[in-house]
Amino acid sequence: MPLLNKSRTAAPGSPGGDTAATSPTRLRTALTLFFALDGFLFAGWVVRIPAIKEQTGASTGDLGLALLGVSAGAVVTMTLTGRLCRRFGSHPVTVASAVLLSLSIALPALTHSAVALGLVLLVFGTAYGSINVAMNSAAVDLVAALRRPVMPTFHAAFSLGGMVGAGLGGLVAGGLSPAVHLLCLTVAGLALTAAAGPALLRHPSASAPEAVPADRAGERAPGRLDGRSRRLVTVFGVIALCTAYGEGALADWGALHLEQDLHAHPGAAAAGYSLFALAMTAGRLSGTALLERLGQTRTLVAGGSTAAVGVLLGALAPTVWLALAGFAVTGLGLANIFPVAVARAGAVAGPGGVAAASTLGYGGMLLGPPAIGFLADWFSLPVALTTVAVLAAGAAVTGYAVRDASAAQPAGATRPAGAGATGALRAEGRIGDAARV
Repeated sequence: MPLLNKSRTAAPGSPGGDTAATSPTRLRTALTLFFALDGFLFAGWVVRIPAIKEQTGASTGDLGLALLGVSAGAVVTMTLTGRLCRRFGSHPVTVASAVLLSLSIALPALTHSAVALGLVLLVFGTAYGSINVAMNSAAVDLVAALRRPVMPTFHAAFSLGGMVGAGLGGLVAGGLSPAVHLLCLTVAGLALTAAAGPALLRHPSASAPEAVPADRAGERAPGRLDGRSRRLVTVFGVIALCTAYGEGALADWGALHLEQDLHAHPGAAAAGYSLFALAMTAGRLSGTALLERLGQTRTLVAGGSTAAVGVLLGALAPTVWLALAGFAVTGLGLANIFPVAVARAGAVAGPGGVAAASTLGYGGMLLGPPAIGFLADWFSLPVALTTVAVLAAGAAVTGYAVRDASAAQPAGATRPAGAGATGALRAEGRIGDAARV
C-alpha cells in the first residue's frame, strides 16, 4: 500500500516513523487480538445463558425471544457499520466497537426480566455486529497490503478466542456469579482494547478519508457500485450464508443427533461439536498455506465438497465414531469458506461489501437452527442435517461459477472507498496466486 511505503520514510523520532517501522506486523497482531477478543467475549456470554435464564425467571420461549435481541442488533447494525467505515475508516470503528462490546457484555447480569434482557442484548448485538464488519474490513485492507492471503488466520483467532472463552467460562461458572464473571470479561476486554487499539488508531485504514490521495478524492464521494459489483457481493454473501448455516446447525443440533439418533453417551455427544470446532480452527490455521497453494476458487470448491461429504457421513453414519469423524471433516471443509467469501466481497466493494456479505452470512447462522428444527419435525433429524450438505455443495458450485470474477473494475469506473488498495495491487499484477481466482 502506498500509505505504508510512504510512512516508512518518516524520521525515526517522528510519530509517522514510529508507526511505520512495525506497522504491518503491529497491525496484523492488533487485528488478530481483536478477532480473538470477539470470540472470547461472545463465548463467555454464551456459557452464562443458563444462569441468566434462572436469574431473570424467563421461560424457554421468553428466553428465545430475548436472545433474538442479539441477532436483531447485529443484523441492523452491520450495514450501518459499513457506512461508518467508509466515512471514518475501519480502524477507529473497530476500536470503538470493541469498547462498546466490552461494556455491553456486563449488562445481561444486571437484568431481572426477559424484557430487560432483550433490550440489553440489542445493545450487545449492535456491538457484536459492528465489530465483525469493522475488523473484517480492516483485515481485507491489510491482506491487500501484505499481498498474502492471511484472512483465515484472523478467523482462526476468533475460533481460538471462542474456545478459550468457553473453557474458562465453564471452569469459573460454579464459583463466580454471572455478574462477577461478566464484569471480569468487561475489564479484560477494555484492557486488551487499550493495549491493541493504539496500533490501529495511529495508522489510517485504506477506507479512511485521509488515506485517499487528494487527486482521487472525487472517487470516494459517490461510493456507488455498478450492477455487476452488487451481484458479485450478493453471490459472495450467499456463499457465506451457506457455510454459516452449517455452523449454526451443527452447533445446535449435532449433539442431539448423536445422543437421540445414535444413542451416544452425553459426553460423546458433547464431543461432536468440540471436534467440529477444533477441526475448523485447525483448518483456518492452515488456511493461508492452502490459499497460497490452491488459490481462492479451488479452496472454495474443495472446502464445500469436503464439507458436503463430511455432513453426509455425520448425519447418516450408523455408528457414533463414524458420525464424529464426519463432524470433524465438516469442520475442515467449512473452515475457510466464510473468510474467503468475506475477503472477496471486501475486494469488490470495500467495507460495504464486507457488511453485505457478513449480514447474509449471519442470516445463515440464524436460519440454520430453526430450519433444521422444522425439517426434523417433518422428516427426521438426520434427513434435516443433510440440508447442510446441500448448501455446502451449493457453495462449492457457486464459488466455481464466479471463478472469473475480479475486484478490479473496468477503466473509468468509480471504485468504492476501501477497495482502492486491493484494486490497485491487482491492477499492477502484484497480488500472488492465492488472490487470483
